[in-house]
Amino acid sequence: MKDILDRIAPYNLWNGNVLPTGYPRHEYTAKLSSFTGNRLVKILTGQRRAGKSYIMRQLAMQLIESGVNKRNILFINRELSAFNFIQTFENLDALIEAYRTEIAMEGKIYIFIDEVQDISGWERTINSLSQDYTFEAEVFLSGSNSRLLSGELSTLLSGRYIGMTVYPFSYTEYRGIWNFGKNRESFLSYLKDGGLPELINLTDINVKQRYVEGLRDSIMLKDIVRRYAIKDVALLENLFSFLVNNASNMVSVTGILKYLKGRGSKASYDTVAAYIKYLQEAFILHKSIRYNISGKELLGGNFKIYPNDQAYHNYLFPTVGYGRGYTLEGIVFMSLLRKGYEVNTGVLHSAEIDFVAKSGRHTLYIQVAYSVEDQTTAAREYGAFNGIKGEGEKIIITMDEDILPMRDGVRHLSAWDLDDFLSEM
Repeated sequence: MKDILDRIAPYNLWNGNVLPTGYPRHEYTAKLSSFTGNRLVKILTGQRRAGKSYIMRQLAMQLIESGVNKRNILFINRELSAFNFIQTFENLDALIEAYRTEIAMEGKIYIFIDEVQDISGWERTINSLSQDYTFEAEVFLSGSNSRLLSGELSTLLSGRYIGMTVYPFSYTEYRGIWNFGKNRESFLSYLKDGGLPELINLTDINVKQRYVEGLRDSIMLKDIVRRYAIKDVALLENLFSFLVNNASNMVSVTGILKYLKGRGSKASYDTVAAYIKYLQEAFILHKSIRYNISGKELLGGNFKIYPNDQAYHNYLFPTVGYGRGYTLEGIVFMSLLRKGYEVNTGVLHSAEIDFVAKSGRHTLYIQVAYSVEDQTTAAREYGAFNGIKGEGEKIIITMDEDILPMRDGVRHLSAWDLDDFLSEM
């Protein structure tokens, strides 16, 4: 095993190596830090290349600053070729045992495993580590599929884990990277650029486009096509294109199927529904289900889809007509998800509320419009809240710099103030 330990040493901190940690994502590391000091397995899920690896490295550096020996931290990144030898849980067990014997110092060890779902039977190793009291170990995992928390692991651990989803950069993080002020100009820049972490470092528009294309293809191949043995890859690609270009529009599987068949597809209802689910599980798309406000129940049938980052539209389909209001709606949706809200599309009689966002007992009713400076538009957007009774805050979010006073209990908020508003809730 010594040759294997030597092979993975450059990706660890044992020999004075310095690992890149990227832009500090304090909101995630603070939450993770509050979970440490116990045997609960910490699991980061989210789209590939959204920053999970960097967040785990940032946490590791915090552990070192608090006094943890560098040799008591093991990084395993299944995406790197140096770790290709870890195909099964037996390989993982053998590596961890060799590490404990040859590298780790006395005391608790901290094990970080990136893209753990690529290791066959990994659940067995993690379950064993969480219960083996012959030595102290704390385990941190990352994975690019939401089913990581709904399969065998959740059954085996039966509550002995904590999960957290990682998303691309928020507007607040985007401003921090570029040292931008909080204003309309910087928010417009964020609407155009998006928040994919590695995209931030690219400047040439053609390079950006190729990067987003490559990321999409990687997610499709590794997290969907291979995982589910997809045979009709063209259908998956066409479905993704349709959903991204119809983000913020109300759609249905039946309607999508009709569109696809008009383009010569022979897909079935079940196949289209399954492919949409796979895209969601890979975190590249998110679904907003209709919610009956008066009946307080979720409704089947129609739904809305939002991309995990606006870059998927801006760089993959720049020539496709896409209203700026739709772009803003997608950004607001993702901001709510980042803050831990359950987000659905509200239905009240014949009216639609863009978002009903719930966190615990707290509820937000939100309308998104690019501007309400026009009186007719303002009347329509404010009127959408008519009939909503009970607790909950009503908000209209726009790109207007001039904020209208509170009207009939509805607050007007500039989009660039949303992150701060949610942080104060």
